[in-house]
Amino acid sequence: MAQIPEFGLGTFRLEGEQAEQSVRMGLELGYRHIDTAQIYGNEADVGRAIAGSGIPRAEIFLTTKVWLENLGEDRFLDSVRESLQKLHTDYVDLLLIHWPAGEQGPPMADYLKRLADTKTSGLARAIGVSNFTTTQVEEAVAVLGEGAIATNQVEIHPYFQNRRVVECCRQRGIAVTGYMPLAYGKVLNDETLGQIAGSHRVGIAEVVLAWSLARGIVTIPSSTNRTHLASNLAAQSLQLTPAELRQIDALERGERLVNPGFAPAWDD
Repeated sequence: MAQIPEFGLGTFRLEGEQAEQSVRMGLELGYRHIDTAQIYGNEADVGRAIAGSGIPRAEIFLTTKVWLENLGEDRFLDSVRESLQKLHTDYVDLLLIHWPAGEQGPPMADYLKRLADTKTSGLARAIGVSNFTTTQVEEAVAVLGEGAIATNQVEIHPYFQNRRVVECCRQRGIAVTGYMPLAYGKVLNDETLGQIAGSHRVGIAEVVLAWSLARGIVTIPSSTNRTHLASNLAAQSLQLTPAELRQIDALERGERLVNPGFAPAWDD
C-alpha cells in the first residue's frame, strides 16, 4: 500500500500562471505532495512548476485524476499518457478515478481494471478513487481486491465530516484524503474555531487543518498566497487538545458543498 504524505497542496480552481506560481511557492516552502486532475486544466502548469523547481522527481508525491469522459476503453490510457506528458513525468505516484461513472457510463469493473493496468504498466505507482460512496467503495474492493485502493478522496471539513465514508474506508484499510478542508473559506468566520485559534495564537485555517490531520485525514488545502501557504504548512506542528478536537467535531452540520448533477447517490 502506498504511503501518501499526510499533508499536501491542492490545485483545484487554479489555472495558468496562478497554478504554476502556487505550486512553485509551495515547493520552495517545503510541500512535497501535489494534487491535480485532468479536469482542473492545470496539469501543464503544475508540470512546469515541478520541472523548474530543481527538486528531484523522486522527492515529490504527485497525484492526478482521470475525468469521467476518459473512463471508457477508447480514452483511458491515452488520457493518462497525455496527463503524464503535461506533467513532465513518466509516472504519477497516485492515479485516481475522479468521480464514479453514472448509469450511462462504463461499468465500474471495466474502468477500475483499466486503472489497475496503469499500475501494472508503471504509469502509476498507486491507484485510488475519489467521491466514492460506501457502497461504491465496497464494490471497488470487490473488483480490485483488498489492499489495492490507496485512498478515497472526498469532501471533508468541520461542517461536513463524511463520517460514514471515513469509517468504511478505515475498515477496509483505505486512506481517506479530504478535499475542501476550509469549506471554500466558510470556516474562517466560525466563532468556535476563532476561540480555539486565539488560544493558540494562530489563524483559524491552521486550527482546521490541524484538526483534519489529527483525525487521520490526508489533507490538501490550496492557496495562491505565500504567507497562507506557509501557515497552512505550519498546521502540521499544531497540537490541539482532546477537548478542542471534540469542539470541532461538534460543528458537523451536514453542509456538503460539492454536489454536481452527476454525483452519486450520497450516503448522507
